[in-house]
Amino acid sequence: MTEKSETRNAGWGPATGVGSMPGGDAREAARTVTGSFETFPHLFELPARGPGADMIGRTLGLLVEMYAHVEPSGWRVSDRPGRDTRRARSWLGEDLDALEEFTQGYTGPLKIQAVGPWTLAAALELRNGEAVLSDPGACRDLAGSLAEGLRAHLAEVRRRIPGADVVLQLDEPSLTAVLLGRIRSASGYRVHRAPDRQIVESALRELIGEERTVVHSCAPDVPFALLRRAGAAGVSFDFGLLTERDEEAIGEAVEGGTRLFAGVVPSTDAALSDPAGSVMGVRKLWRRLGLNPGTLAESVVITPSCGLAGASPAYARAALAHCVTAARSLADNPE
Repeated sequence: MTEKSETRNAGWGPATGVGSMPGGDAREAARTVTGSFETFPHLFELPARGPGADMIGRTLGLLVEMYAHVEPSGWRVSDRPGRDTRRARSWLGEDLDALEEFTQGYTGPLKIQAVGPWTLAAALELRNGEAVLSDPGACRDLAGSLAEGLRAHLAEVRRRIPGADVVLQLDEPSLTAVLLGRIRSASGYRVHRAPDRQIVESALRELIGEERTVVHSCAPDVPFALLRRAGAAGVSFDFGLLTERDEEAIGEAVEGGTRLFAGVVPSTDAALSDPAGSVMGVRKLWRRLGLNPGTLAESVVITPSCGLAGASPAYARAALAHCVTAARSLADNPE
């Protein structure tokens, strides 16, 4: 086994979060995440603080030699770093300070999140108000800037938490819409042409590089096969949105060693079923695919269905704890 393969197949925790948490207190979020996920914590986002704390703004703050500011229509490319960029970077520093405080002496997997190049290209506006997605050259520049910024960010996390085996999550909720040509223009009267799938795959592959990377989408029709070819070590998704047409691609992904981050716990306040009931669908999927039940624990990480920014603080804590107990149920009773 190559060194790259060994890294990508290194230990994963049984459960983790997707990304966002409610509220605006970084230390409280760090305490909740690290207390809930003792073996697979993640760097949280707190979008309730405002623009720059959201996943788009945070990722734009990571870019190198590309900047953005907030317009009424959303984030738009800037010539120089301004107040919005400085705010995004300041909040990221505050969150890293809090996570570092609560992970003293920690060793094991640690997940960080950033928006992937295609969702970012669909969300960020050029100076003319159209999405970066409308300009292939701008898409390439954005992906290159993001790659450079992520390298620096990963290095910073590893410096702060030296025992961490860092896992990179690329959030790509708009990826399917990009592939299907469903991203609307600024006027709303037309859609942007879908980029060639090979270009989409290549950009993801270059960004993933040597990193152990999970790609997350809580949208329907996650392109499992494309993500696997691009080198994703795991795919994170809303389990409730799966359909029968997804199953063949999922089976091939599992057999190829891809880890499934199954979002089975509601991301907004809801009555939680018993832990065994929460993962019953995963067990049934395994049976339909003819997979060995003994591989469940090593193939699946349990998560909420999406980020928890829209949940109450009490529910968010309960949902994270429920992920852990549901994962334990899956491991103890795979059949």
